[in-house]
Amino acid sequence: MENGSKRGLLERLDEGAVICAEGYLFEFERRGYLQAGAFVPEVVLEHPEIVAQSHRDYVHAGSDVIEAFTYYGHRAKLRIIGKEELLEPLNRQALKIAKSVAAEAEGEPPLVAGNLSNTNIYDPGDETTAQEVRRICEEMTGWAVDEGADFLIGETYCYSDEARIALEVMKSSGLPCVITLSLPAEGAFLDGRGAVEACKILEDEGADVVGLNCYRGPATTLPLLEEIRAAVSCHVAGLPVPYRTNAQHPTFFHLPDPGCGCEIPGGRPFPTALDPLLCNRYEIADFTRKAYEMNVRYLGVCCGNAPIYTRAMAEALGRHPPASKY
Repeated sequence: MENGSKRGLLERLDEGAVICAEGYLFEFERRGYLQAGAFVPEVVLEHPEIVAQSHRDYVHAGSDVIEAFTYYGHRAKLRIIGKEELLEPLNRQALKIAKSVAAEAEGEPPLVAGNLSNTNIYDPGDETTAQEVRRICEEMTGWAVDEGADFLIGETYCYSDEARIALEVMKSSGLPCVITLSLPAEGAFLDGRGAVEACKILEDEGADVVGLNCYRGPATTLPLLEEIRAAVSCHVAGLPVPYRTNAQHPTFFHLPDPGCGCEIPGGRPFPTALDPLLCNRYEIADFTRKAYEMNVRYLGVCCGNAPIYTRAMAEALGRHPPASKY
């Protein structure tokens, strides 16, 4: 690979694994640059240097993708905090930061991904919410295209029909599209579909990569990925949270911490007291190997991620990213 030349997402996936570092919301909250609960990515405008350095850290650890930090940077979220005027500047700034860090790379540059997310406003019984979701997706897709994103990610949808709206808009860009869903503890999305059915529909409607992200840790994500992989012919994505979810507690929302002797706000570890429930790097490496062996090639870690997990993924795939020097 000549310095500066770059393969596209689908070319890379056809040849092997692609690692996409996610989890910026939790990371910036832990660092004191973002408020838990609201999770609005104002850090993009207030401290762009922090965002840029985080991207560098993940590339250093082995991420093949720099995902622009626009998760929850949509109109519905900014309206809640009365800052809709920041919407376009925030999105464009996040994409510019991602692109500038990608340009620093030696050898093959990482891919830059535009990012769309669940909106928390979608209601299948209210057509006006579907129209608002479409408007949000059109805005964010347009800015990503304008700023030169290599592909688009739509993620963390617990309504599969909301993901379908996002995908339809994303496909209009002509860029490769990744759609990842977040499966609630009950085992079905909020509109009733199971993981396999929803992913098959998204594949049929043009998604280049389908799969799961967030909510579930490695132990409760991996069996679902195996089912999805057997049902679809497109590439499959697996990006769990790095927490020890289990059959009794399939998602991180209600994980208990019996070892905590103090009062926790809200009475549960999610979202700010999950630290004792984290996986170690070897568990993430084990997930990576098992997922790749079943031909799940688009891999990453979601909320709770840190560069050490990205490095563990890269090393589990036999890679030696710059961070492995140490």
